[in-house]
Amino acid sequence: MKAAAMAAGIVASRRLRDLLSRRLTASNYSGLSISLRLTGSSAQEEAPDHSYESLRVTSAQKHVLHVQLNRPNKRNAMNKAFWREMVECFNKISRDADCRAVVISGAGKMFTAGIDLMDLASDILQPKGDDVARISWYLRDIITRYQETFSVIEKCPKPVIAAVHGGCIGGGESVAVLLLGVPGLYLLGVDLITACDIRYCAQDAFFQVKEVDVGLAADVGTLQRLPKVIGNQSLVNELAFTARKMMADEALGCGLVSRVFPDKEVMLDAALALAAEISSKSPVAVQSTKVNLLYSRNHSVAESLNYVASWNMSMLQTQDITKSVQAVTENKELKSVTFSKL
Repeated sequence: MKAAAMAAGIVASRRLRDLLSRRLTASNYSGLSISLRLTGSSAQEEAPDHSYESLRVTSAQKHVLHVQLNRPNKRNAMNKAFWREMVECFNKISRDADCRAVVISGAGKMFTAGIDLMDLASDILQPKGDDVARISWYLRDIITRYQETFSVIEKCPKPVIAAVHGGCIGGGESVAVLLLGVPGLYLLGVDLITACDIRYCAQDAFFQVKEVDVGLAADVGTLQRLPKVIGNQSLVNELAFTARKMMADEALGCGLVSRVFPDKEVMLDAALALAAEISSKSPVAVQSTKVNLLYSRNHSVAESLNYVASWNMSMLQTQDITKSVQAVTENKELKSVTFSKL
Protein backbone atom coordinates (compact mmCIF):
# COMPACT_ATOMS: atom_id res chain seq x y z
CA MET A 1 0.00 0.00 0.00
CA LYS A 2 2.82 2.39 0.91
CA ALA A 3 4.59 1.69 -2.40
CA ALA A 4 1.38 2.34 -4.34
CA ALA A 5 0.78 5.59 -2.47
CA MET A 6 4.36 6.68 -3.14
CA ALA A 7 4.05 5.88 -6.85
CA ALA A 8 0.79 7.83 -7.03
CA GLY A 9 2.45 10.76 -5.31
CA ILE A 10 5.32 10.76 -7.82
CA VAL A 11 2.89 10.72 -10.75
CA ALA A 12 0.89 13.58 -9.23
CA SER A 13 4.07 15.56 -8.65
CA ARG A 14 5.15 15.12 -12.26
CA ARG A 15 1.71 16.15 -13.54
CA LEU A 16 1.83 19.28 -11.38
CA ARG A 17 5.25 20.15 -12.69
CA ASP A 18 4.14 19.62 -16.29
CA LEU A 19 1.10 21.82 -15.69
CA LEU A 20 3.28 24.54 -14.18
CA SER A 21 5.64 24.32 -17.13
CA ARG A 22 2.77 24.73 -19.63
CA ARG A 23 1.38 27.71 -17.76
CA LEU A 24 4.76 29.38 -17.52
CA THR A 25 5.36 28.74 -21.22
CA ALA A 26 1.99 30.30 -22.05
CA SER A 27 2.74 33.40 -19.96
CA ASN A 28 4.28 36.29 -21.79
CA TYR A 29 5.02 39.72 -20.34
CA SER A 30 5.45 42.40 -23.01
CA GLY A 31 7.24 39.98 -25.29
CA LEU A 32 9.51 38.54 -22.56
CA SER A 33 8.82 34.82 -22.26
CA ILE A 34 9.61 33.42 -18.85
CA SER A 35 9.25 29.77 -19.79
CA LEU A 36 11.54 27.78 -17.52
CA ARG A 37 11.59 24.71 -19.77
CA LEU A 38 11.22 22.37 -16.81
CA THR A 39 11.15 19.36 -19.12
CA GLY A 40 14.95 19.16 -19.31
CA SER A 41 17.69 19.72 -21.87
CA SER A 42 16.37 17.16 -24.36
CA ALA A 43 13.44 19.48 -25.18
CA GLN A 44 15.68 22.48 -25.77
CA GLU A 45 16.51 23.74 -29.25
CA GLU A 46 20.07 23.59 -30.53
CA ALA A 47 21.62 27.06 -30.41
CA PRO A 48 22.57 28.45 -33.82
CA ASP A 49 26.31 28.78 -34.59
CA HIS A 50 27.20 26.31 -31.81
CA SER A 51 28.12 22.94 -33.30
CA TYR A 52 30.73 20.98 -31.35
CA GLU A 53 32.11 17.50 -30.83
CA SER A 54 32.46 17.66 -27.03
CA LEU A 55 29.74 20.18 -26.13
CA ARG A 56 26.01 20.57 -26.72
CA VAL A 57 24.71 24.14 -26.60
CA THR A 58 20.96 24.72 -26.51
CA SER A 59 18.64 27.68 -26.15
CA ALA A 60 17.12 26.84 -22.79
CA GLN A 61 14.75 29.80 -22.88
CA LYS A 62 14.82 33.41 -24.01
CA HIS A 63 18.26 34.95 -23.34
CA VAL A 64 19.57 31.75 -21.64
CA LEU A 65 22.01 29.22 -23.11
CA HIS A 66 22.62 25.76 -21.68
CA VAL A 67 26.14 24.41 -22.29
CA GLN A 68 26.45 20.67 -21.67
CA LEU A 69 29.68 18.72 -21.43
CA ASN A 70 28.61 16.08 -23.92
CA ARG A 71 30.78 12.96 -23.75
CA PRO A 72 28.59 10.86 -21.45
CA ASN A 73 30.15 7.55 -22.55
CA LYS A 74 33.53 8.93 -21.42
CA ARG A 75 32.14 10.46 -18.22
CA ASN A 76 32.51 13.87 -19.90
CA ALA A 77 36.28 13.61 -19.81
CA MET A 78 37.99 16.63 -21.35
CA ASN A 79 39.73 15.71 -24.62
CA LYS A 80 41.58 17.79 -27.21
CA ALA A 81 38.34 18.89 -28.85
CA PHE A 82 37.04 20.15 -25.48
CA TRP A 83 40.01 22.51 -24.93
CA ARG A 84 39.51 24.07 -28.33
CA GLU A 85 35.71 24.15 -28.29
CA MET A 86 35.23 25.68 -24.83
CA VAL A 87 37.26 28.74 -25.86
CA GLU A 88 35.37 29.02 -29.14
CA CYS A 89 32.02 28.52 -27.40
CA PHE A 90 32.46 31.13 -24.67
CA ASN A 91 34.05 33.67 -26.99
CA LYS A 92 30.88 33.40 -29.09
CA ILE A 93 28.68 33.66 -26.00
CA SER A 94 30.56 36.78 -24.86
CA ARG A 95 29.69 38.44 -28.18
CA ASP A 96 26.12 37.13 -28.31
CA ALA A 97 23.84 40.10 -27.69
CA ASP A 98 20.84 37.80 -27.15
CA CYS A 99 22.47 35.76 -24.37
CA ARG A 100 22.25 37.13 -20.82
CA ALA A 101 22.96 34.06 -18.66
CA VAL A 102 24.50 30.60 -19.08
CA VAL A 103 24.06 27.24 -17.34
CA ILE A 104 26.83 24.61 -17.55
CA SER A 105 26.00 20.98 -16.78
CA GLY A 106 27.20 17.50 -17.67
CA ALA A 107 25.34 14.93 -19.78
CA GLY A 108 24.95 11.43 -18.39
CA LYS A 109 25.80 10.10 -14.95
CA MET A 110 28.36 12.70 -13.78
CA PHE A 111 29.43 16.28 -14.34
CA THR A 112 32.97 15.38 -15.41
CA ALA A 113 35.73 12.92 -14.64
CA GLY A 114 38.18 15.64 -15.64
CA ILE A 115 40.96 15.49 -18.19
CA ASP A 116 41.15 12.58 -20.63
CA LEU A 117 44.85 11.93 -20.19
CA MET A 118 44.82 9.05 -22.66
CA ASP A 119 43.79 11.52 -25.35
CA LEU A 120 46.48 14.00 -24.30
CA ALA A 121 49.27 11.58 -23.33
CA SER A 122 51.43 12.28 -26.39
CA ASP A 123 51.30 16.05 -25.78
CA ILE A 124 51.93 15.96 -22.03
CA LEU A 125 53.98 12.84 -21.27
CA GLN A 126 55.90 12.56 -24.53
CA PRO A 127 56.61 16.13 -25.70
CA LYS A 128 58.63 16.49 -28.89
CA GLY A 129 62.26 17.51 -28.82
CA ASP A 130 65.36 16.69 -26.80
CA ASP A 131 66.33 20.15 -25.53
CA VAL A 132 65.13 20.98 -22.01
CA ALA A 133 64.47 24.65 -22.80
CA ARG A 134 62.45 23.89 -25.93
CA ILE A 135 60.45 21.11 -24.28
CA SER A 136 59.71 23.44 -21.36
CA TRP A 137 58.64 26.21 -23.72
CA TYR A 138 56.34 23.76 -25.48
CA LEU A 139 54.78 22.53 -22.21
CA ARG A 140 54.29 26.09 -20.97
CA ASP A 141 52.39 26.90 -24.16
CA ILE A 142 50.11 23.89 -23.60
CA ILE A 143 49.47 24.83 -19.96
CA THR A 144 48.61 28.46 -20.77
CA ARG A 145 46.21 27.33 -23.51
CA TYR A 146 44.49 24.98 -21.06
CA GLN A 147 44.28 27.80 -18.52
CA GLU A 148 42.46 29.94 -21.08
CA THR A 149 39.85 27.18 -21.48
CA PHE A 150 38.51 28.04 -18.02
CA SER A 151 39.55 31.69 -17.81
CA VAL A 152 37.31 32.34 -20.82
CA ILE A 153 34.34 31.41 -18.61
CA GLU A 154 35.42 33.93 -15.99
CA LYS A 155 36.07 36.59 -18.63
CA CYS A 156 32.63 36.08 -20.19
CA PRO A 157 30.51 39.08 -19.09
CA LYS A 158 27.38 36.91 -18.85
CA PRO A 159 26.81 35.21 -15.46
CA VAL A 160 27.63 31.49 -15.65
CA ILE A 161 25.89 28.96 -13.37
CA ALA A 162 27.50 25.54 -12.85
CA ALA A 163 25.01 22.72 -12.19
CA VAL A 164 26.96 19.74 -10.85
CA HIS A 165 25.79 16.17 -10.36
CA GLY A 166 27.79 13.04 -9.64
CA GLY A 167 31.56 13.49 -9.78
CA CYS A 168 33.35 16.78 -10.32
CA ILE A 169 36.93 15.63 -10.29
CA GLY A 170 40.25 17.35 -10.71
CA GLY A 171 42.25 14.13 -11.04
CA GLY A 172 41.81 10.46 -11.73
CA GLU A 173 43.35 7.05 -11.69
CA SER A 174 47.09 6.55 -11.22
CA VAL A 175 49.69 7.17 -13.92
CA ALA A 176 50.48 3.45 -13.70
CA VAL A 177 47.06 2.75 -15.20
CA LEU A 178 47.85 5.10 -18.08
CA LEU A 179 51.26 3.54 -18.69
CA LEU A 180 49.70 0.05 -18.75
CA GLY A 181 47.48 1.23 -21.60
CA VAL A 182 44.17 1.10 -19.70
CA PRO A 183 41.87 4.01 -20.60
CA GLY A 184 41.97 6.59 -17.82
CA LEU A 185 40.02 9.77 -17.15
CA TYR A 186 41.75 12.61 -15.38
CA LEU A 187 41.87 16.15 -13.97
CA LEU A 188 40.24 19.59 -14.03
CA GLY A 189 36.54 19.49 -13.05
CA VAL A 190 37.09 21.72 -10.01
CA ASP A 191 39.13 24.13 -12.16
CA LEU A 192 36.08 24.56 -14.39
CA ILE A 193 33.46 25.23 -11.71
CA THR A 194 35.62 27.67 -9.74
CA ALA A 195 35.71 29.83 -12.88
CA CYS A 196 31.89 29.99 -12.83
CA ASP A 197 29.94 32.68 -10.99
CA ILE A 198 27.37 30.50 -9.19
CA ARG A 199 27.53 26.81 -8.32
CA TYR A 200 24.57 24.51 -7.62
CA CYS A 201 24.87 20.77 -7.05
CA ALA A 202 22.77 17.65 -6.60
CA GLN A 203 22.94 15.60 -3.40
CA ASP A 204 25.01 12.93 -5.16
CA ALA A 205 27.74 15.37 -6.18
CA PHE A 206 31.28 15.11 -4.90
CA PHE A 207 34.38 17.18 -5.60
CA GLN A 208 38.07 16.25 -5.71
CA VAL A 209 41.31 18.13 -6.30
CA LYS A 210 43.00 14.95 -7.48
CA GLU A 211 46.18 16.15 -9.18
CA VAL A 212 48.55 15.02 -6.40
CA ASP A 213 47.42 11.44 -7.07
CA VAL A 214 48.77 11.77 -10.60
CA GLY A 215 52.06 13.32 -9.50
CA LEU A 216 51.57 16.99 -10.31
CA ALA A 217 50.28 20.28 -8.95
CA ALA A 218 47.00 21.62 -10.32
CA ASP A 219 47.92 24.32 -12.82
CA VAL A 220 44.82 25.62 -14.62
CA GLY A 221 42.91 27.45 -11.90
CA THR A 222 41.98 25.41 -8.80
CA LEU A 223 44.92 26.51 -6.63
CA GLN A 224 44.35 30.13 -7.63
CA ARG A 225 40.54 30.33 -7.46
CA LEU A 226 39.45 27.80 -4.84
CA PRO A 227 40.99 29.74 -1.89
CA LYS A 228 39.03 32.82 -2.94
CA VAL A 229 35.82 30.86 -3.46
CA ILE A 230 35.67 29.16 -0.06
CA GLY A 231 37.87 31.54 1.96
CA ASN A 232 39.42 28.74 4.05
CA GLN A 233 43.09 28.18 3.27
CA SER A 234 43.37 25.28 5.71
CA LEU A 235 40.57 23.40 3.97
CA VAL A 236 41.98 24.19 0.52
CA ASN A 237 45.36 22.84 1.60
CA GLU A 238 43.77 19.69 3.01
CA LEU A 239 41.84 19.00 -0.19
CA ALA A 240 44.80 19.73 -2.46
CA PHE A 241 47.35 17.75 -0.41
CA THR A 242 45.19 14.64 0.12
CA ALA A 243 42.92 14.47 -2.96
CA ARG A 244 40.06 13.37 -0.70
CA LYS A 245 36.45 13.63 -1.75
CA MET A 246 34.33 16.57 -0.61
CA MET A 247 30.66 15.58 -0.56
CA ALA A 248 27.75 17.86 -1.37
CA ASP A 249 26.85 18.86 2.20
CA GLU A 250 30.44 19.83 3.00
CA ALA A 251 30.66 21.76 -0.27
CA LEU A 252 27.56 23.69 0.80
CA GLY A 253 28.91 24.30 4.30
CA CYS A 254 32.22 25.73 3.08
CA GLY A 255 30.66 27.84 0.33
CA LEU A 256 31.88 25.99 -2.75
CA VAL A 257 28.22 25.67 -3.79
CA SER A 258 25.32 27.89 -2.77
CA ARG A 259 22.52 25.29 -2.91
CA VAL A 260 22.14 21.50 -2.86
CA PHE A 261 19.19 19.72 -4.52
CA PRO A 262 17.84 16.17 -4.17
CA ASP A 263 18.68 15.12 -7.73
CA LYS A 264 19.94 16.29 -11.13
CA GLU A 265 16.51 17.07 -12.58
CA VAL A 266 15.45 19.34 -9.72
CA MET A 267 18.87 21.02 -9.74
CA LEU A 268 18.69 21.77 -13.46
CA ASP A 269 15.18 23.19 -13.08
CA ALA A 270 16.47 25.49 -10.35
CA ALA A 271 19.56 26.52 -12.31
CA LEU A 272 17.49 27.37 -15.38
CA ALA A 273 14.97 29.27 -13.25
CA LEU A 274 17.83 31.25 -11.72
CA ALA A 275 19.25 31.98 -15.17
CA ALA A 276 15.79 33.14 -16.30
CA GLU A 277 15.55 35.46 -13.30
CA ILE A 278 18.99 36.94 -14.03
CA SER A 279 18.21 37.32 -17.72
CA SER A 280 15.09 39.36 -16.93
CA LYS A 281 17.25 42.11 -15.37
CA SER A 282 19.00 44.91 -17.21
CA PRO A 283 21.96 43.37 -19.07
CA VAL A 284 23.90 46.58 -18.49
CA ALA A 285 23.38 46.21 -14.73
CA VAL A 286 24.10 42.48 -14.55
CA GLN A 287 27.18 42.46 -16.74
CA SER A 288 28.56 45.58 -15.08
CA THR A 289 28.06 43.88 -11.73
CA LYS A 290 30.03 40.79 -12.82
CA VAL A 291 32.91 42.87 -14.15
CA ASN A 292 33.15 44.86 -10.92
CA LEU A 293 32.81 41.83 -8.63
CA LEU A 294 35.74 40.15 -10.39
CA TYR A 295 37.81 43.32 -10.24
CA SER A 296 37.10 43.73 -6.52
CA ARG A 297 38.15 40.14 -5.79
CA ASN A 298 41.73 40.95 -6.78
CA HIS A 299 42.05 44.59 -5.75
CA SER A 300 41.79 46.73 -2.63
CA VAL A 301 38.57 48.45 -1.60
CA ALA A 302 40.01 51.86 -2.58
CA GLU A 303 41.09 50.60 -6.01
CA SER A 304 37.75 48.92 -6.57
CA LEU A 305 35.77 52.01 -5.61
CA ASN A 306 37.83 54.06 -8.06
CA TYR A 307 37.25 51.45 -10.76
CA VAL A 308 33.46 51.31 -10.32
CA ALA A 309 33.29 55.14 -10.27
CA SER A 310 35.07 55.24 -13.63
CA TRP A 311 32.89 52.41 -14.90
CA ASN A 312 29.57 53.95 -13.85
CA MET A 313 30.33 57.45 -15.13
CA SER A 314 29.29 55.99 -18.48
CA MET A 315 26.99 53.11 -17.45
CA LEU A 316 24.73 55.38 -15.35
CA GLN A 317 23.64 57.01 -18.60
CA THR A 318 21.83 53.84 -19.73
CA GLN A 319 18.12 53.94 -20.52
CA ASP A 320 17.77 50.74 -18.49
CA ILE A 321 17.69 52.79 -15.29
CA THR A 322 14.78 54.92 -16.53
CA LYS A 323 12.87 51.81 -17.62
CA SER A 324 13.46 50.02 -14.31
CA VAL A 325 12.50 53.01 -12.14
CA GLN A 326 9.39 53.64 -14.21
CA ALA A 327 8.28 50.02 -13.79
CA VAL A 328 8.75 50.24 -10.01
CA THR A 329 6.83 53.53 -9.71
CA GLU A 330 3.99 52.06 -11.78
CA ASN A 331 3.92 48.89 -9.66
CA LYS A 332 4.79 46.74 -12.67
CA GLU A 333 6.78 43.52 -12.63
CA LEU A 334 10.39 44.15 -13.60
CA LYS A 335 10.06 41.08 -15.81
CA SER A 336 7.69 43.13 -17.94
CA VAL A 337 10.44 45.54 -18.97
CA THR A 338 11.99 44.96 -22.39
CA PHE A 339 15.66 45.85 -22.30
CA SER A 340 17.68 46.41 -25.45
CA LYS A 341 20.37 43.95 -26.48
CA LEU A 342 23.87 44.47 -25.18
